[in-house]
Amino acid sequence: MSQKQIIYLDNNATTRVDKRVLDVMLPYFSDFYANASSSHIAGLTVNEAVENAAWQTANLIGAQEDEIIFTSGATESINLAIKGLINQDRKHIVTVSTEHKAVLKTCQFMETIGFDVTYLPTASNGILDLSILKEVITDKTLLVCVMMTNNETGVQQNIKMISEFAHAKNALFMCDATQAVGKIPVDVTALGIDLLPFSAHKFYGPKGIGALYVSAKAKIKLTSQLHGGDQQRKLRSGTLNVPGIIGLGKASEIALSEMKSDEDRILKLRNQLEKGLLQFEGSFVNGDTAERIYNTTNICFPGVNSEQLVLALGNISVSNGSSCSAVTTEPSHVLKALGLSDENALSSIRFGLGKFTTSEEIEETIERVLTLTQQSIQ
Repeated sequence: MSQKQIIYLDNNATTRVDKRVLDVMLPYFSDFYANASSSHIAGLTVNEAVENAAWQTANLIGAQEDEIIFTSGATESINLAIKGLINQDRKHIVTVSTEHKAVLKTCQFMETIGFDVTYLPTASNGILDLSILKEVITDKTLLVCVMMTNNETGVQQNIKMISEFAHAKNALFMCDATQAVGKIPVDVTALGIDLLPFSAHKFYGPKGIGALYVSAKAKIKLTSQLHGGDQQRKLRSGTLNVPGIIGLGKASEIALSEMKSDEDRILKLRNQLEKGLLQFEGSFVNGDTAERIYNTTNICFPGVNSEQLVLALGNISVSNGSSCSAVTTEPSHVLKALGLSDENALSSIRFGLGKFTTSEEIEETIERVLTLTQQSIQ
């Protein structure tokens, strides 16, 4: 099967690298290959390019260059943000049951070393009850962790209000914005975010590179989890992934300039897809249909085995859960948290559209999915 035949609707898992991103990366594998930490001319030249990429990345989220720490991706950024607070006197963390497992499992680790973690439920639409959140944040709370956009349902939270509740108790606020950065406007200052992890490969950049935004308030409390050459202001040692950083910077620049046009086009395609797929009798959208990002729909087809459907679709790439949990056939913890039965959770499919998605691909997907779902229940 050639790449041209694939209809890729799993953009929440990863995206295709934009050719413009690849083009700016390539010279840094062969022509400009010096270590960015070296003090000779070749190294200084590369370091200048890295600093420009840091500016591009920071500009995407309303930050300053010196507030950006480059990492291998959002998972590492999340681990640094949470484990990096290990030496603080406060020992209470507040998070949500629908967070990505990178957050949940890191919080579970913190419990093993003496931290108390509160895992808040959501309503059936995936929205956090802010009155409950406000009650559980106390003077002992160190960190509040709430994601901006859910990776499985696309549901979005009231980040500004959440940050205000955290700061009212002098707690730090970490917002996992992996599914939001590069797709919707994000301003860390306006939103009151202290720690913000994200990955390049979610918005047409390369895999293996991401960043953690660290506010001045959070920086003085953060402890490095990687020790070595004291790169990146001693918060993340290790030789910089220069081609990846250059790619992240370019992807950030493109995202900032094309975000609105991408949203307008992709939203129309998402609505086209949803309208077609909801023709299946009894089908419904998981999560809130208003407070969600424009590229995502998660649909339950009652009585249909989603794992079998994913396989039967063949060249149409969709997901029956988080890509990070693809090795398990257990029902999604996110959908279970929304109150779905095991059966309905295992009958749900996530569709993640992207800027390379076409209307023709959407029409073919609707036809194929409806045909296969009808066959599976006959």
